Amino acid sequence: MVQLFNAFGVDVFKLGFQIVNFLLLLYLLNRFLFPRVREMLADRSDRIREGIENAEQARRDREQAEAERAATLQDARREANEILARAQRLAQESRAADIAATRQELERIRDRASADLEAEKQRAIAELRAEVADLALAAAGKVVGETMTTDRERRLVEEFLSSSSSGRGSGA
Repeated sequence: MVQLFNAFGVDVFKLGFQIVNFLLLLYLLNRFLFPRVREMLADRSDRIREGIENAEQARRDREQAEAERAATLQDARREANEILARAQRLAQESRAADIAATRQELERIRDRASADLEAEKQRAIAELRAEVADLALAAAGKVVGETMTTDRERRLVEEFLSSSSSGRGSGA
């Protein structure tokens, strides 16, 4: 076989030396370099795996936060609608109470005004009767030619006014 190598121009000693060098290089690389490379690759693989896990956890957290936000928003809208409905109901009740109070006040004012008008009417009628009585007494005194006493005058005028009021009330 050595002759075969010699036929091709290969020096066996150099070939052996190169094989030993190559094996020694493989041993040194395997002993010192490859463990560090494997460790760096393992670390990198762990970091990548951890990054993927963190990204997946972040995605789950984001989805959960989105669901919570949607639920909170829905609760807030529902609560806002309830508050709005209560406010509208209270406003209607308040408006109805105000209208009722205003109507009562108007009725009370109307009743008081009617009572005041009736009192003023009675006072005006009383003044008018007193004036008519005074004029009637003065006219009667001129016709009769004598002066009447005050009590008697008043009694006669009162009787006259009563009879004229009752005659008008029944005739009307």
